[in-house]
Amino acid sequence: MRVIRVFIGLVVAALAMSFMGAVHPLGDSLAVFRIGFCLVLLVCVLALPRGGYAQTFLIGTALLGLGSALWHRIPVTEPGPVTIYQKNVLHWNAELSLLAADILSAKPDFVTLQEVSEQGEALLHALKTAYPYQHLCRFSSLSGVAVLSRLEPIDDGYCRIDYGMALITVDLPSGPHHVAAVHLSWPFPRNQAAQLKLLSSDLRKFEHPFLIGGDFNMVPWSHALMQVAKASGTQRSTPARTTFLIGSVPLAIDHVFAPGGGYVETRPLLGADHFGLVARVHPAPQTSVRINAN
Repeated sequence: MRVIRVFIGLVVAALAMSFMGAVHPLGDSLAVFRIGFCLVLLVCVLALPRGGYAQTFLIGTALLGLGSALWHRIPVTEPGPVTIYQKNVLHWNAELSLLAADILSAKPDFVTLQEVSEQGEALLHALKTAYPYQHLCRFSSLSGVAVLSRLEPIDDGYCRIDYGMALITVDLPSGPHHVAAVHLSWPFPRNQAAQLKLLSSDLRKFEHPFLIGGDFNMVPWSHALMQVAKASGTQRSTPARTTFLIGSVPLAIDHVFAPGGGYVETRPLLGADHFGLVARVHPAPQTSVRINAN
C-alpha cells in the first residue's frame, strides 16, 4: 500500500505541474499527458479503502483535470467565411497526389504547410494553378513551411527559420490580414519555449490581424497556445481535433487561429503522420490596423 500511495502522490504532483507552463516549460510538457494522469488516478482509486477522504480527493482532482482538457473538444464557434487547410506534410510523403486532390476538394482560400521537403515541393507544383501565390520558407532539404493563397499578396512575404514561420499579407474584404504557417519544436526538454518566445515577440510587431495555421506540437490547454493567442490577438478554432498519435494515444497538436476563431474538421493522413485540418474561420471585422498585445 505504501508503494501505491507514493505512486499516487507522484501522479498528483505531475498533474498539478501540468498547469504550471507559465512557471516552467516542463509544465507544458506534462500538460500533453494531463488526460492520461487523470485516468491513472481514477484507476488508482480502486486500490484505496472505500469511502475515505483520499478517494474523494482523487476523484475530484481527476475530474477537474479531465474537465480542464475535455472542454476544448466542444465546438463553440460557428464556421466562418474564410477557409484554411492546415497540414504537416511529412518529409517523405509518398501520397502527395492524393493530398493535393484532397486540398483541392476542400477548396480552401489558404493552405498552411509544414515539413515541406525538396521532394515535397511536388505538392506545391501540383497546386500551382489553383494557388498561384506560394511563399515557401526552407530550413533544410528535409523541411520548410509554406503558405499558399488564391489571393495575390500585398507584400513580399516574411520568413523566420529559427522558430519556423512563413507569412504573407493579403487583402480580404474586411481589410489586410497576415496569413502564417508555423512549425514549433516539441516542448521541454526540446526548444519549444525559446521558439515560442521569439514567435510571440514577432507576432506583436505586425500591423494587421492574423490567420495562423500550424503544427505547434502542443495541446490546446497549454500555456504555450494561450501565449500564441494573446500575442496574435486571435482565438483557436474549435473543437480540438486529434492530429497526431503516439502509439494509440491521440493528441491535438495542430491548430488554426483567427481573430474570431472558427470551426475545424479533420482530414485524412494521406501519407503523413499528422491528420489534416480544414478550418472555416472568422477574420477581423472591417479594420486595417491591429491593436498589438502587451
